[in-house]
Amino acid sequence: MRKYFTVLSIAGSDPSGGAGIQADIKTISALGCYAMTAITSLTAQNTTGVRSIMPASPSIVTDQIDMVMEDIPPMAVKTGMLCNAEVAGAVAERLKHYHINNLVIDPVMVSTSGSRLLSEDAIALITREIFPLSTLITPNKSEAAALTDEDDPDRQAAAFSDMGCRNILLKGGDTSDSDFKTDILYLDNCEKRIELRADAIDTTNTHGTGCTLSSAIASYLALGYNLTEAVNAAKLYITRALEAGAFVTTGKGHGPVNHFFSPRRLKNFNPSTFRNL
Repeated sequence: MRKYFTVLSIAGSDPSGGAGIQADIKTISALGCYAMTAITSLTAQNTTGVRSIMPASPSIVTDQIDMVMEDIPPMAVKTGMLCNAEVAGAVAERLKHYHINNLVIDPVMVSTSGSRLLSEDAIALITREIFPLSTLITPNKSEAAALTDEDDPDRQAAAFSDMGCRNILLKGGDTSDSDFKTDILYLDNCEKRIELRADAIDTTNTHGTGCTLSSAIASYLALGYNLTEAVNAAKLYITRALEAGAFVTTGKGHGPVNHFFSPRRLKNFNPSTFRNL
């Protein structure tokens, strides 16, 4: 029997469809993987902002993760909005229990519209309990500064390394550079940083770009790419998704990217010849 390439997203829900769980499902599916979810919170939001947030109970978050893990083990996992310390603690405990191999952590703190999405006590728990479990963390410029109290990328990476992070992708999409957007990848036991540059896309349709990028990285890891290949491929995917959705109006604020600019068929493999669990 053949199997699908499975990816689990542990994140919050966005009813407007551009970010969170909805963006993750679209991204994972567009890249030919089988998307699964554990919802950490319900939000009332759209392209203009977040009105309210209702965290899920830690027990239901735990149960969602368990039901997926026990039946359809994911080949990669990404986490997004973890909301509060209780939810983050439940997620951390389950991630430790299942010894996840390909774990991408998007430390979602603030939405594109500027709304705060993560409590202070949750930040402390995530940095202490979840960061050391990660294959890769993907903070943007403002998140990296807030989490490390540093402005220099090299010092930020060193601070994340001290927190137990093996690999760090510092995203540059929220910089003011008008020509290029440059992300910086720091790999474990590699002194030289890798700069990933892409053309800046002139658009306000940037809702959910962080969710989309981290889901794309997790998807490529599930497909068997090594980390550097997965980050490069995901960077290309988000750039093309931004470009494809740049001039489409969806909502009155920051619209979504076009996740399905070139969708793949749902891929499958023979377990006897592919090992990535």
